[in-house]
Amino acid sequence: MTAVISVAKEKLENPPLDLHYLGDRVLRQPAKRITKVDDSVRKLAKEMLQTMYSSNGIGLAAPQVGVNKQLIVVDCDPNDPANQPMILINPKIVRVSKELSVVEEGCLSIPGVYLDVTRPEVIEVSFKDEQGKPRKLQVTDLLARVIQHEMDHLNGVMFVDRVDNGLALTEALQKNGFSAQAVKPIK
Repeated sequence: MTAVISVAKEKLENPPLDLHYLGDRVLRQPAKRITKVDDSVRKLAKEMLQTMYSSNGIGLAAPQVGVNKQLIVVDCDPNDPANQPMILINPKIVRVSKELSVVEEGCLSIPGVYLDVTRPEVIEVSFKDEQGKPRKLQVTDLLARVIQHEMDHLNGVMFVDRVDNGLALTEALQKNGFSAQAVKPIK
């Protein structure tokens, strides 16, 4: 699968898009489906990739840059120029494994906060690529986790909503200048 969108994996002094942070209402709104994959969607994906690389991220969802659309970009190996980033439009998880794993997560919208989150180890995801072609992938490990994390953003969910250790969560948020009131726990 060759990407239509080519972006240098470099830090830009002025990334094209501004990140939004925990507490911003835009991060809590469900994103709208993209009805037509066109140049405006590809431009947004390219700018999201540039913004993600500039912020040392490995995933970014459109709501994090204030765009209410179901679009995520992922690159689990940003230091490898040969590794193509993924662009997932209207992603949908169609299957999850029973096996769960607990791994520390962070988020560009909550800088400095890293906490354990439990997620399925394997997922099957359907989506449209940047050409508008339907795709389906089964993914594991870090890629599965990043896709689930970014897809949460499309539903107004942040990784801190999934953290079980309330004490560690409150401490980490306060230490980094965020309010624990901004968390909406998922039970």
